[in-house]
Amino acid sequence: MPACPDAEAVAALAARHPIIAGNGQRIRFVPPRRDGLAYECRIWESGEVETRPDNWHDWFNALVWLTFPQTKIAVSARHVRAMTPQGEARGSERDALTHFDECGIVVLSSRPDLLDLLRNFQWKLLFVEHRQALECHMRFIVFGHATYEALLNPFRGLTAKAVLHEVDDAWLQLPVAEQLVAVDAILAADLSSGRYTRPRDFQPLPVLGIPGVVLENADPAYYDDTWQFRPGRRRAGNVQ
Repeated sequence: MPACPDAEAVAALAARHPIIAGNGQRIRFVPPRRDGLAYECRIWESGEVETRPDNWHDWFNALVWLTFPQTKIAVSARHVRAMTPQGEARGSERDALTHFDECGIVVLSSRPDLLDLLRNFQWKLLFVEHRQALECHMRFIVFGHATYEALLNPFRGLTAKAVLHEVDDAWLQLPVAEQLVAVDAILAADLSSGRYTRPRDFQPLPVLGIPGVVLENADPAYYDDTWQFRPGRRRAGNVQ
């Protein structure tokens, strides 16, 4: 892994693949400003996303903007709508948006029974007994930039905030690029709807349980760790 991310490469991608917000502003990644304007307000008013140089957290945020532009625009717009004129209020709605922005993941499956196992915290049934079915009929697509950063050095208990969607088997066979475009549309609709107003509205998902994320989870005994794979208990996300 390089010592620091390549900010110039992200800037070049942004130039080649411009993102236009709903109010016509072009999204640009700029160094942090010190004028007191709230982060989300700056995005809305000028299209400027404050991005610290040589910072993995902000670099992954920029990549998520480039991959899921409509969802990021929807998140930013909801933040602005939820603010007071002074931009000071947080409240549960903005907390929910921040949790998903930092730690979100979308889980898509053509098997409703597998989604039910996830909803019901039946981790060993999902990740061990139904592992082959999961690998064929379920996809996990990370959205949260803090989760991407955490996966550079995964730690026990890393938890994402999930939204779950049923798809058909044909969807699962689409090229990855087409799946990402479709997920961007799905998430943008989800997060524009006002459906998620509290952090607990998202499904907790222990990320290191997903097959292949860490080598250790190839051993069924890995899932005997009930601290990490707690049955029937909601867990806090890892917002940074």
